[in-house]
Amino acid sequence: MSRKNLFPIGEVSKLFHVSISSLRHYEAVGLLAPEYVSPDSGYRYYGAEQFEVLNTIRYLRALDMPLSDIKDFLRNKEIGRIEEKLLQQKQAVRKKQAELRRIEQKIDHRLNWLSDAQNTPLDTISIIQMPACRIVWMDDALKIAGSHDMEAPIRKLDRSGAEAVVFLGKVGLGISAEHLRKAETAQYDGIFLLLDPEDLYDGETIDLPKMSCVRLRFRGSHAEAPAQYERLLAYIEEHGLQIAGFSREITLIDYGITQDAGKFVAEICIPVRCS
Repeated sequence: MSRKNLFPIGEVSKLFHVSISSLRHYEAVGLLAPEYVSPDSGYRYYGAEQFEVLNTIRYLRALDMPLSDIKDFLRNKEIGRIEEKLLQQKQAVRKKQAELRRIEQKIDHRLNWLSDAQNTPLDTISIIQMPACRIVWMDDALKIAGSHDMEAPIRKLDRSGAEAVVFLGKVGLGISAEHLRKAETAQYDGIFLLLDPEDLYDGETIDLPKMSCVRLRFRGSHAEAPAQYERLLAYIEEHGLQIAGFSREITLIDYGITQDAGKFVAEICIPVRCS
């Protein structure tokens, strides 16, 4: 066969800015067969007929259309068919845009949380308005000496297959209101996962309302928490407040990934109401 007016695969790759591996893949899936394959070398050559198909493939791939849909269209080049494919692809693009917006909001929540954790004064007790939130709670009598003691409970807690949701500032420990009133803070009553509004979680969750909390942030780990609970409980009694719910103790920042290895910023919040 004469190779006049035929272009080798390397030249086609350069002309259309398509990798040789992509051209070979298009051939393998039945999208674009070369006009001639050398029986001696196996080298592939393309003609003008393949150029038209390749232009169509490149254009539809620029619209992120799947190869299977492109193949279906190339088999049936009707106006109604391409209109249907483009409308389907438009819906797919809108779905991706919505998912990207959701991911962006999740990133913003983490950035705001980390910024707040780094800029709030430590060792200062304050009364704050805790916004409404959604949590996953698991009852479990736990003694926590360090972060490694939390790994097994976290695995039990994070049973959702929807997406990964465990991250800094999202896993915490709680002591029941009953035990707090008795100043029994040596053992936790449960572990929880704090969910952002955009988090996908297919397990059971609890919606907590907006509430007033006494809050203390300190440098240290769970091993230092009992002394901080004493300070908070003394503050609550001194100001005539009543404990209104379980405590939320959470590690905000692990300085091991920033500046001080093995040091943490932790937060304890205890819901309260006026007597």
